[in-house]
Amino acid sequence: MDHPNNKPNSPVSRRGFVKGASLALAGITIVPRHVLGGKGFIAPSDKLNVAGIGIGGMGKSNLNALAPTENIVALCDIDEKYAAPVFEKYPNAKRYKDYRKMLEAQKDIDGVVIATPDHLHAIQASTAMKLGKHVYVQKPLTVSVWESRELARLAKENPKIVTQMGNQGHSSDDARSLNEWIADGAIGKVTEVHVWTNRPIWPQGIPAPTEAVEVPSTLDWDLFLGPAPYRPYHPAYTPFKWRGWVDYGAGALGDMGAHLVDHPYWALGLNPPISVEASSTPFNKQSYPMASMVTYEFATKDKKHPVLKMTWYDGGILPPKPLELGNESVDKGGGVLYIGTKGKLMHETYGRNPRLLPKEKMEAYKKPAQTYPRVGMSHERNWAEACKGNGKATSPFEYAGPLCETMLLGIVALYRQGTKLNWDTQNMQFTNAPELNPYLKREYRQGWVI
Repeated sequence: MDHPNNKPNSPVSRRGFVKGASLALAGITIVPRHVLGGKGFIAPSDKLNVAGIGIGGMGKSNLNALAPTENIVALCDIDEKYAAPVFEKYPNAKRYKDYRKMLEAQKDIDGVVIATPDHLHAIQASTAMKLGKHVYVQKPLTVSVWESRELARLAKENPKIVTQMGNQGHSSDDARSLNEWIADGAIGKVTEVHVWTNRPIWPQGIPAPTEAVEVPSTLDWDLFLGPAPYRPYHPAYTPFKWRGWVDYGAGALGDMGAHLVDHPYWALGLNPPISVEASSTPFNKQSYPMASMVTYEFATKDKKHPVLKMTWYDGGILPPKPLELGNESVDKGGGVLYIGTKGKLMHETYGRNPRLLPKEKMEAYKKPAQTYPRVGMSHERNWAEACKGNGKATSPFEYAGPLCETMLLGIVALYRQGTKLNWDTQNMQFTNAPELNPYLKREYRQGWVI
């Protein structure tokens, strides 16, 4: 990876140059702090000042991955009780409930890690980006197609801002291996893909509660709602259970699609789908269904196979078992199966354990040379290093936006099941189901805008 000092436009290199030049004129010799500190020492000036927004759940893991090499300077969460262990772990970080007040008050923040409920991602990320902050946003990037396009647009218009979606499998060695095997023609031309997960592992397919419950004193319910429509508080919504509710989460497909759909989308270089069709268990339009299937069609440049079909399964539904597995069972936890003209390839969630089927074919396969550079660090640290000018983020919004958009189209298709919906990506509309187009963009509660 490039060192920031090799980049003439890097803020770090400019600061270092100006300071070094001034001291040199004064006859002072400078020894780098990392030399004085010995191997592994990171000078405070080389650290990123990071703020966490939504720290009680996955945000805690993200911050733990960054803390050894970066400064955790601010923490924000709307639930004091849920976030208490993280507040206590970083006593020197300033505490906030409202991310807007944090970003306004604390000017030393270089980048923010956003791990709030899904419906808050886009509005928080856009606020930070407009202030020039680097952003790491947990998956799914957004809850609407329009939001995904907005964040991708902001990222493109602000190339100095480093963005990353939290689909950590994208930084793994296994993901790069399977990309190389597919490019090598290990299974020929891929014509069909099956993707499945054991999610939801949270409540879904349930009616909204009707009884009144007092808001806990440690929770700011209005900030939790954010841009979502107002409704009375109930413990059925938070913490964690928000994933299953249409107003706050993106269900199983939004949650795990970023870890599963990511790999065929990347390895096969897929463009936006040309059609999508869904079916599910009962869907009350408030809580996502317990199980669903979504079939996408993607146009290809292969004249013999002009359409690639990808089918998503959740809620315990599994794809047909490949005969090549023999006595082995399909991993119920989740995975991806690629069917090609010359064979099959399978891997687990996050791209783990890729292998050709049957076992004998894998044993006989001569792996190609590495063409995808290995990251060699965590997904979070990859983002932090990119922020400091060392290499590039592996899953920036320019990539993550279209990936997330593809997943979200499957969710919109749940509102008109059993119909193949034709997608016009250029004009962002379903050409044969205009009644679904309003679901591509959510209405925000008054006072909340991107």
